[in-house]
Amino acid sequence: MKDYEIDMCHGPLFGKIILFALPLMLTYILQLLFNAADLIIIGHYAHYNAMAAVGATMNLNSLVINIFIGLSIGTNVVTARYVGAKEPEKIRRAVHTSMTVALYGGIALMLIGLAVAKPLLVLMRTPAEILPLSCTYIWICFCAIPFIMIYNFGCAVLRSIGDTRRPLFFLIIAGIVNVVLNLFFVIVCGMDVGGIALATAISHGIAAGLILRTLLTSRSVCALRLKELGIDREIFRDILKIGVPAGLQSSCFAISNMTIQSSINSFGALAMAGTTAVLGLEGIVYVGSFAFHQTAISFVAQNLGGRKFKRILKSLYSCFLCAILVTSLMGWVLFLFGREILAVFNPNPEVIDWGILRMKILFTTYGLCGIMDVASGGLRGLGYSFTSTVVSLLGSCVFRVWWVFMIFPHYRTMENLMLSYPISWFLVAAVSCALLFFIYRKLLNSHCHIATPWLGLHPCVPRGFRYLGGSK
Repeated sequence: MKDYEIDMCHGPLFGKIILFALPLMLTYILQLLFNAADLIIIGHYAHYNAMAAVGATMNLNSLVINIFIGLSIGTNVVTARYVGAKEPEKIRRAVHTSMTVALYGGIALMLIGLAVAKPLLVLMRTPAEILPLSCTYIWICFCAIPFIMIYNFGCAVLRSIGDTRRPLFFLIIAGIVNVVLNLFFVIVCGMDVGGIALATAISHGIAAGLILRTLLTSRSVCALRLKELGIDREIFRDILKIGVPAGLQSSCFAISNMTIQSSINSFGALAMAGTTAVLGLEGIVYVGSFAFHQTAISFVAQNLGGRKFKRILKSLYSCFLCAILVTSLMGWVLFLFGREILAVFNPNPEVIDWGILRMKILFTTYGLCGIMDVASGGLRGLGYSFTSTVVSLLGSCVFRVWWVFMIFPHYRTMENLMLSYPISWFLVAAVSCALLFFIYRKLLNSHCHIATPWLGLHPCVPRGFRYLGGSK
């Protein structure tokens, strides 16, 4: 176990941050590739209605998954805080509370999802000819919700001790199984959406099983013992205080993006095709933001628990630098070779021109998104998840919707519409950074105790310690 752990509270920081973040980036890229493989297989070997049926469920599926990821962030922060504070009893309670919530919460959400899936698809105006296929797909996928919960919460526990490598290995195994089963069910068995969904559900089950096996056989402080499963109310409350706002934020971003998409649709089918081709590339650029957002959460939370306040600031600086470099480099490289890359998706010159317009605005400014996400992760690591959510919802979601209805109608161009993204990134990044360092200064200037929003009171550093280069 020690071979996979990262001590975030001692030793050189930069190398550990890279070691932590790199598997996260690879994990996210692999998820994109495996999802693309699903669509390629069903697109080549099934009726086009099957592809449409899967597409009709994507927003609903993403909404549910984003909620899971948000809740698991609560587990990551709470457990990492106790790991940094070296409180094994509270770590044990946090692990068992988290996995209990994952198990029983997953079953409850599965039952709710199965009940409301069809009405929601009807409400989303899913065409009647593909509604049965969409229901089949989403019902089978929702049966895997307990597995998804266990995997995400288990990964959050492992991240709290610095282990991001084994979740990557588990994803590789599950992803390969998914692709093989997709080919078997669709080509050999003649199944369509049912085969794709069943392969996905089985792969989720394998990933969850590997995570459970790791925790059950572990001899570290994060070991899981089935007889100790249960919910600690105080820890459960803390997890919800961090996780619910994070899940809400992720879900609400979909609303603003859907509003912008409706405006893109007004430019016609060529514009829709061009921007759709770019979306997959955006996922690759977003890898840097995602990875260093998660890295900031874990490093800040663990060092706060260990009262390593200088390392909190150093961790944030390193995450900011890495996120800016990675997102800017990937964004500019893809933009410079944009025409050649987009031609692989669609050789139509007009489609490529529309895609380049989106890339010109977004890909060249993606460093702002990196700053925004790291600042948001820092706030969550310090326990201010609700604050981060409010800033993000107002600065991104509400602002973008306002832009669509108030600014865009006066200048109906793709460039004007796309400008809502970098401007919102800048606004959220500026406010989040200001709040982040204000809270950090407040922590250092506390006289006797450090008050956190949910973990109670911790002994403070001596009075002489100050924010910038201060000494004890």
